[in-house]
Amino acid sequence: MEASMPNWDKLADRLSEMATDIGIKVVLAIVIYIVGSFIIKKLVKAIGRMKSFRSVDTTAALFITNFVKIALYIVLAVSIVALLGVPMSSVIALIASAGVAIGLAMQGSLANIAGGIMLLIFRPFSVGDYISAGADEGTVRSINLFYTVLTTVDNRRICVPNGNLMNSSISNATVETLRRVDLSFDIASSEAADKVESTIMSALRSCEKILEKPEPQVLPLAIVTDGITYAVRVWVNTKDYWNVHTELLSKITAALNEAEISRPATPVKLSGDMQ
Repeated sequence: MEASMPNWDKLADRLSEMATDIGIKVVLAIVIYIVGSFIIKKLVKAIGRMKSFRSVDTTAALFITNFVKIALYIVLAVSIVALLGVPMSSVIALIASAGVAIGLAMQGSLANIAGGIMLLIFRPFSVGDYISAGADEGTVRSINLFYTVLTTVDNRRICVPNGNLMNSSISNATVETLRRVDLSFDIASSEAADKVESTIMSALRSCEKILEKPEPQVLPLAIVTDGITYAVRVWVNTKDYWNVHTELLSKITAALNEAEISRPATPVKLSGDMQ
């Protein structure tokens, strides 16, 4: 029994050494992570402040900085694993096998990454553009590796997968410098066309933001019950679209009322059991 005591002492010493070694490595790993994260943030900011990088489009710049940040964090994670004493051959084998499994499980995510790269290359929109794709629409705030972030007019944030965007029709409302405002008004068929057109044109001339070229148009568009639909088409700078749209609705309606131009009678819809 006495002969076995030194073995327990050696075991205790060995365990103490291992615990100390592991503790030192864990502390170093934490320190390296904190310092590495700090350096990565500073490096990404430094890249954004480079003169050559400032000339890069905002959309491409955001995508590149996000990609660089993720790549640097991967390098940091591998370095920490190596510091903890895990053999790199085992790490590489684990990464390879995990990569196959993750690739199969994350086909949609990989499609989103590919979609992000395609969006960056073909550039159907840029940061700051107002787009609609399927049921989603809003102002583009950023294009990340997996998602494109939109902000709606009522200040909601929508994250649209890049793969979905690349596989859907995209309408970009702000990429062109000019836009056409289209309005329509139903007028009673008893009203003279010249009077209707001159009244609406008078309201159009009072709106300063309407462009003279192409010329504003007031045209009969369609026949409706007891009336005619008149189309109003004017061109404006894209940034003035909604202001002009709202202003014209108000001014044209007021002008038609002031000129006592009547509208078609709206049939009364009765509800309930009429039998």
